[in-house]
Amino acid sequence: MAGAGGYGRDGSAAGGVARSVERRDGAPEAGDTIQIGIAVDIPEPWGGMLTRRRAEAGDALVVPAHVTLLGPTEIPSAALPAVERHLAAVAAAHLPFTLHLRGTGTFRPVTQVVFVAVAAGISECELLAAAINAAPELHRETRFPYHPHVTVAQDVAPEALDRVYEDLADFSAMFEVGSFTLFSHSGATRWQPRRDFLLGG
Repeated sequence: MAGAGGYGRDGSAAGGVARSVERRDGAPEAGDTIQIGIAVDIPEPWGGMLTRRRAEAGDALVVPAHVTLLGPTEIPSAALPAVERHLAAVAAAHLPFTLHLRGTGTFRPVTQVVFVAVAAGISECELLAAAINAAPELHRETRFPYHPHVTVAQDVAPEALDRVYEDLADFSAMFEVGSFTLFSHSGATRWQPRRDFLLGG
């Protein structure tokens, strides 16, 4: 799924209990179903740097750096309004939090992935992911337990994985997470940010 790094916010927050910010560049629905995903943005300067590092590793799927809350999920297009209402309620029920990224980790040998680890903010990401996944339209079986992280190399040569793992071993970034982003994919376009959901209402 495309991540949420380096995107600027468009529009203004709506009033009421839950606030969200609609993106003008959100992908339109196409057909009976739509692919969505949900992620936490990695702000600049770290988001751009981690995204570039993933490209330099030779990763064919270069997407803006992000922490996934819900991976690619296909839903009926007609269910999108209900999903957005659910996400607004989830965001309103969770406060902003500090996310600390530090050092590297890997899922090898199970999967060929190197990531930047989440050192603080793990439980907040887990709670958000669980609340998002609780919607019937969004519930999906996963192969592995949820583990918040920022992928920086995937399915590239072993030496490239090793290099990224070593190069980013001392990486550290700390920032406030005030929102998460809904992305959509119509099949004809790349992942596009559709709406930001502001934490804390």
